[in-house]
Amino acid sequence: MSIALLADPIVQFCILVVVGTFISRFVLRHRRAGRLIGQIAFFISLTALLLYHGIVPYEPSPAQAQTQDTVTLRVFTGFAKIVWWINGAWVLVAFVRLFLIFERKPREARLAQDLVVGVIYLGAALSVVADVFSVPIGTLIATSGVFAIILGLALQSTLSDVFSGIALNLGRPYSVGDWVVLDNDVQGRVVETNWRATHLLSGSHDLVVIPNSALAKTRITNLSSPDESHGVTINVRIQPTTQPNVIVEVMRNVLISCNTIQKTPEPSVMIDSIDGQAVELQLSFRIRDISQTTAAKNEIYDLIYRHSKAGGLKLAGPSDAIMAPPEPQTETANAAQHPGTPWRLLNNIPLFSSLTEDEKEHLASHMQRHTYPKDAVIVEQDSRLRALTIVRSGVVSVTRSEAQRHIELTRLAPGDYFGEGGLLMGAVEVGTIRALTFVVTYEIGEHCLAPLLHDRPSMADELGTIMSKRIEAERHLFRTSDILVNGAPIGSLTSRIKHLFQLQHD
Repeated sequence: MSIALLADPIVQFCILVVVGTFISRFVLRHRRAGRLIGQIAFFISLTALLLYHGIVPYEPSPAQAQTQDTVTLRVFTGFAKIVWWINGAWVLVAFVRLFLIFERKPREARLAQDLVVGVIYLGAALSVVADVFSVPIGTLIATSGVFAIILGLALQSTLSDVFSGIALNLGRPYSVGDWVVLDNDVQGRVVETNWRATHLLSGSHDLVVIPNSALAKTRITNLSSPDESHGVTINVRIQPTTQPNVIVEVMRNVLISCNTIQKTPEPSVMIDSIDGQAVELQLSFRIRDISQTTAAKNEIYDLIYRHSKAGGLKLAGPSDAIMAPPEPQTETANAAQHPGTPWRLLNNIPLFSSLTEDEKEHLASHMQRHTYPKDAVIVEQDSRLRALTIVRSGVVSVTRSEAQRHIELTRLAPGDYFGEGGLLMGAVEVGTIRALTFVVTYEIGEHCLAPLLHDRPSMADELGTIMSKRIEAERHLFRTSDILVNGAPIGSLTSRIKHLFQLQHD
């Protein structure tokens, strides 16, 4: 009885399906190549079983008399053919997923895979209709023409988006992560693309969903292609109080001293126009990616002001203005009361913001002026400075040498300063300080600051507080082992200042 039962094709078919499903879904679940081999083995075994019992899965079943046994056999035969076609489609799909790969082009590979898989499933479905249900495919396609027209009209917008998505994916004008700008001034970073739409994340962190059909008809500017770097141009108007080549040199120093922009390709300065009111210049440079635009522009504008002031240049008003706006009265009054460069430099340094007017006057009267030619080494790495040095004009580079490598930490512009670590805490310089252009500096030495600290010891607490904030904000310039960088306690900095200047501790 059991032998006769096992010889039944329905029982054999069920056993084969259960065994194949168990092996494919559980034993070889996490092995793609193993699952493919298992599916091929199951498909071959199923084909052999059906052919052995006289069932040809790829041909329509012959007409038979309607009896109890033949009805059961016809149902089984139809079901077996459906399983055979579905499994055959799965085998082909597994082949496509495993072997249809475009190296370094995952999106194109996925698109091609989806298209081929869709064709495979459509072919399997039509084959099941023809071989299992004996429906003529030609007649079916012809009779369904009206329905297809109605469906196509109803899905016109969706189909347009789908085919536009295929065209955009094949043409690949952008990739996920690229920053794009559209004709209607919509811009953002591409975060997702699919068959229906493209998702952009705008600068205000809003999600913009654009249908592919609309995207295919508009002009797209990819700011991240051919590489991530992005070009920026800034126009500057300077009063024509000196020769244009001098103004160009000052603007070159602006670009040289900027830490945010790329040094390669080299930024450029071009005179755009000149008239009786202004020399208009165009500053062109590149940044690492478009997200750095705001930071780069802010730094460039700040440097334009500082270099122009250091070079004796004045910014011109708008082209339609009759005259430039006058300087603020407070600045003019201060300049008249405290003439001279040293006092103006001190007044713009946050480190000495807590000093009184008399204390600033004392420091200004004892500051020493120094000049350095281009490429001159001002301070060697790991040497201690006993004076705070303020950059009056020019550009200074701070470079650290580590294991045969030279790392540029920062560049300093007019108004920046260095040496405060050595002066106030006895620390050594983290890198070699070199003049990139002709540089003028003013120094405040120990002999100048010591009398003020002895007259007012509370100044050490004020300097310690300001130094702590500077260390936290510019950690890369205070990486020596004898300075506490991560959350430097104000008390410890104050104690070091008092100890270095031999002040009485509280």
